[in-house]
Amino acid sequence: MSHPGVPVSGGPPTGLQAQNGAPSASGSPYANGPVQNALMSSHMSVSQGYNSQLPGSYPHLIPAKTSSPLCGQSNYGGSQGSGQTFNRPPVALNPVTPSLHSGPVPRMPLPNSQNPAAAPMPSGNFLPGANPPPPPPSNWQYNYPSTGSQTNHCPPGAQPTVSGNTNLTTNHPYVSSGDSSHQNSFIKSGITSNANNGSMVVHSNYDEIEGGGFLATSQLTNKNPKMSRSVGYAYPSLPPGYQNTTPPSGTGMPPSSLNYPSGPQAFTQTPLGANHLTASMSGLSLHPEGLRVINLLQERNMLPSTPLKPPVPNLHEDIQKLNCNPELFRCTLTSIPQTQALLNKAKLPLGLLLHPFKDLVQLPVVTSNTIVRCRSCRTYINPFVSFLDQRRWKCNLCYRVNDVPEEFMYNPLTRVYGEPHRRPEVQNATIEFMAPSEYMFLTGEYMLSWLPGNTRTKIGFITFDSTIHFYSLQEGLSQPQMLIVSDIEDVFVPMPENLLVNLNESKELVQDLLKTLPQMFTKTLETQSALGPALQAAFKLMSPTGGRMSVFQTQLPTLGVGALKPREEPSQRSSAKEIHLTPSTDFYKKLALDCSGQQVAVDLFLLSGQYSDLASLGCISRYSAGSVYYYPSYHHQHNPVQVQKLQKELQRYLTRKIGFEAVMRIRCTKGLSIHTFHGNFFVRSTDLLSLPNVNPDAGYAVQMSVEESLTDTQLVSFQSALLYTSSKGERRIRVHTLCLPVVATLNEVFLGADVQAISGLLANMAVDRSVSASLSDARDALVNAVIDSLAAYRSLVLSNQQPGLMVPFSLRLFPLFVLALLKQKSFQTGTNARLDERIFAMCQVKNQPLVHLMLTTHPNLYRVDNLSDEGALNINDRTIPQPPILQLSVEKLSRDGAFLLDAGSVFMLWIGKNCAQNFLCQVLGVQNYASIPQPMTDLPELDTPESARTIAFISWLREQRPFFPVLYVIRDESPMKASFLQNMVEDRTESALSYYEFLLHIQQQVNK
Repeated sequence: MSHPGVPVSGGPPTGLQAQNGAPSASGSPYANGPVQNALMSSHMSVSQGYNSQLPGSYPHLIPAKTSSPLCGQSNYGGSQGSGQTFNRPPVALNPVTPSLHSGPVPRMPLPNSQNPAAAPMPSGNFLPGANPPPPPPSNWQYNYPSTGSQTNHCPPGAQPTVSGNTNLTTNHPYVSSGDSSHQNSFIKSGITSNANNGSMVVHSNYDEIEGGGFLATSQLTNKNPKMSRSVGYAYPSLPPGYQNTTPPSGTGMPPSSLNYPSGPQAFTQTPLGANHLTASMSGLSLHPEGLRVINLLQERNMLPSTPLKPPVPNLHEDIQKLNCNPELFRCTLTSIPQTQALLNKAKLPLGLLLHPFKDLVQLPVVTSNTIVRCRSCRTYINPFVSFLDQRRWKCNLCYRVNDVPEEFMYNPLTRVYGEPHRRPEVQNATIEFMAPSEYMFLTGEYMLSWLPGNTRTKIGFITFDSTIHFYSLQEGLSQPQMLIVSDIEDVFVPMPENLLVNLNESKELVQDLLKTLPQMFTKTLETQSALGPALQAAFKLMSPTGGRMSVFQTQLPTLGVGALKPREEPSQRSSAKEIHLTPSTDFYKKLALDCSGQQVAVDLFLLSGQYSDLASLGCISRYSAGSVYYYPSYHHQHNPVQVQKLQKELQRYLTRKIGFEAVMRIRCTKGLSIHTFHGNFFVRSTDLLSLPNVNPDAGYAVQMSVEESLTDTQLVSFQSALLYTSSKGERRIRVHTLCLPVVATLNEVFLGADVQAISGLLANMAVDRSVSASLSDARDALVNAVIDSLAAYRSLVLSNQQPGLMVPFSLRLFPLFVLALLKQKSFQTGTNARLDERIFAMCQVKNQPLVHLMLTTHPNLYRVDNLSDEGALNINDRTIPQPPILQLSVEKLSRDGAFLLDAGSVFMLWIGKNCAQNFLCQVLGVQNYASIPQPMTDLPELDTPESARTIAFISWLREQRPFFPVLYVIRDESPMKASFLQNMVEDRTESALSYYEFLLHIQQQVNK
C-alpha cells in the first residue's frame, strides 16, 4: 500500500529536464492554389462533436485516388484500409513563439499623454551580436543562443517561478471556485495507456528508436561535404503524372494483373535546376500587391473583407503543391534568411507553429515493414528529398546519401516496380505510419481507451472535500460502495483493484454512480477542499497504467499539500504592476512531472465564481501535457449559459481523438537550430517532448536561429515526428514536413513575412515576459517589436525616405494585430479583469492553434441583418452566407443594423436601436426593440429565410472550433455592451490608444 510522500512513480527518471515553455500552434490541411496532389483535408471524426472547414481555408477538394492494399505494402488512404479518398485540405494558421528578454523599453504613451518625446527607441539591436557594442536590454531579443539546439531546462525539483527564464512554458491551467452547494470537487481517472507494471517508463529507448537530431557522429553527417549544400540543384521534379486519379492499373484488378517490369527501369526524373527554385521573387508576380510599399497613415483600412490567408512560399509549383498545410505547420518567415546576421537585421522572430495532431478528413496511412529514414539524422523520407537514381536518395536535412530499401522500390498505388519517387511517403507532406514492433518500447497488459465503447477502457472516480472518497465499482456489487479516507496527510488507496474498473464490465455500476453523485452532497456543510491529497491519491491509482485524469475543481484548495491562500487584490486588477502571474507553490508542477513520468496527463476543469489561483493550479496540466478549461461564475442553476458551454465542451473532450504515451521531435535542415519550445509538455532531452496525452486541439511552437550560413543552400526543410499510441492500442508515427526557400536579401525576408504567425509568436513571447519580468515590460516589448522591424525596413530596404509610416505589404496588419494584443485580456491594463481570467487568457495564448488565437486577439465583425445567398458557401446541402468582415470600430456600426462579433470563445450580437422591424420579427422573434429579452442567449428557429440564414451562419462558425462559443444578444442598455465595445480595437479607450494614435506613435519612433 502506498503512503504519502513516496510517490509511486519515484519522480521522473534521472536526466529528465523540465522546460517551461508553452504551446501555441494551430493546424489544418491545406493547398496553395489549385493543387494537383492529394494531401489531406481537415476533419473531425464522427464522434467529435464539431465538424467543418475553417473560414480561412481553401476547400480545394480534389478527386480521390484509391488503392487495393497488398499484403505487407502501403495502405494509403487512412486507417480504414483501401478505398479511402484524399481531399486537398483547407488552410489555417499555426502560431510560433519567440523568446522575450526583459528590460526597460520605450513605453507607449497613454491616450491622454501629449508626450512627443516618448523614450527613444533603442538603437535597433534586437539580437545579440547584431552590432559590436551590446545593446541595452531594452527590447525582445529573439534570443538565438550560440549553444545551438540546446533548450533551457528546469530540473524537476526547480521552483515553478518563471522569473528570469523567458523560455518557460507558461500555460496556466484553469481552476475555479464556487458556492457552498458546489464545494465538492471531483476527479475522474481514465486509464488509457499501456501498463508498465508500475515500473518507471524508460524513455531513453526512444532515442535509439526515433533517433535524435544530429546526434550521429560528425563524420556521418558531413559524409559528402561537396554535395552537402546543393540540395536544390539536384532536386527532382516530382512527376506531374502523380495526380489524384485512379492508379493506371485500376483498383479492382486481381493480383495476377500486377505489372512488374522485368528488371530495373531507367530513372527518368528530370532535375528542376537551381533557376526554377530561386527565380528570385518571380513567385510574387502572381501577387503584384505583394511588392507594394504602403503608407499606413494614408491607407489605414488594410483589413481584408475575407479571412486573411497565409502567404504562399516562393517555391517552384511542383514543390509547393506538395508542401505542408500551414494549418499544421507554419513558419513566421516563408523566406528563410541565409545568415543569422540577415535575420538580426530584419528584427523579426524566426519560429515554427505546429498543430501536429489536428483532426484531418483525409490522412494517408502507410502500413509497411520498412519505414525509410536517413541513416544519419533519422529524418523520415518525404517529398523534399532528392533521388540521385532509383537506388539512392539524399536527405534534405543533413544531405547524407542513403540507399533505397528493396521494399520501397514497389509502389502499391501504381502497382509499378522501380518508382520510389512516386510512393505515398514521397508524395505527401503529411503522412502517418503504422509503427513496426521495434517502436513499441512501452509494453504492458493494458492499452486503454477513453473513447466510449472500447473494451479496454478503465474508469474510476474520486470525490473530495476535507476528506477523500473512493468508489468501489467491483463487478458483482449491487451498488457503488463509498470508501472514505480522512487522513489527508498520509493518503493511501484502499482496495486499489476495485477502484479502477473495466468500463464495459461495470457499466451499470458506473451509470448508477453518475446518477447518484449529484444528490450525494447537496446538503453538505463542508466548505474545505483537499485537492492536493486527492490528486496524489489519483496519481497512485493510475501510476501502474498511465492514462488521463480529469479534475473538476470549484474553489481554492484549502487543506493538505497544495493548499493555497488568496493572492488577488481587486484594487490591483487594472494595473500592469504587482499582479501574481507566477505559481505560489511548486507542488503542482512537481506532481505534474511525476505524472508525466508515469504517462498520466491531467486535465483541469475550473468551475468558479471566486479567485482560485489558476497561476498555481495550472501547472498540473501544463507540465503533464494536459488542458485547462475555465468557466467563471459557473452555477448549475443561475448560469445556464455556462452549463450549456460545459456540456458541449465536455462532450467534445470525452469523444475527441486521443494519443497516449506520445513523444514528439522536430528536426530542421543542417545550419538551422531550434532553441526554445512552447507548449504543454515536459522536455525529456534537448529536443524530445514528452506528451503523456496528445489531443487534436493543442498547438506547439518552437523558436529557431540560423546557426551556420545557408549561402550554398536554396531550400530548407522542417520535419515534426509524433510517435503515439492510438486508443486502439496501435503505435503510430505522424510526420509533417515543410519546405521553404532561402533568400539573400532583406527585402525578400520582409516580403515573405507571415504577419499572423509573427503575431502569434510574439503573443507567446509576451506571456513569457509577463511572467518572468512584468506585464508592463511585455507590453513595451510588443510595441518595440513593431517599431524595430519597421525601422529596419525603412532604413535598410527603402531607397527613398518618404514621410509617413511606410511598411511592406506583408506587414500591413502588423501594427493593428499588436494593438489588438495590447487590448487582449492577457495584456490589457485599465480594466477590472479578474486575475484568473487574465491567467486563463494567457493559457489560451500558449496552448491554442494560431487560427483560434488570432480570432481571440482580433475578432471578426459582420453585419448580419442583411444576409443574402450571394457568394454563399454550399456545404452538405446547407447554404452558408459569407458576409464581409468589417473593421473593429464603432464607425462601422449603425443603429439601423445588427452586427455579430465573433471573438472566438464568445459571440455577441449587437442590435441597433433602429434595427429593421423585419430582422426583429423574422430572426429574433420579437415585435419591437424593447421586447428583446435580457439576457438573450439563443436565437429561436423560425420558419423564415432570414432566420435560416442567420442560424446557418452562426452554426457554421461554431462548428469550426473545438470549444463552444456562447451567444449573447445585446441591446444598447445591456450590461454586455461594454464588453462588446471593448473589442472595438481600433477605437480609443481610457487606457489605450486608438489605431490611428498608435500608428502616429509608431511613426514617431520609426522616423527618429
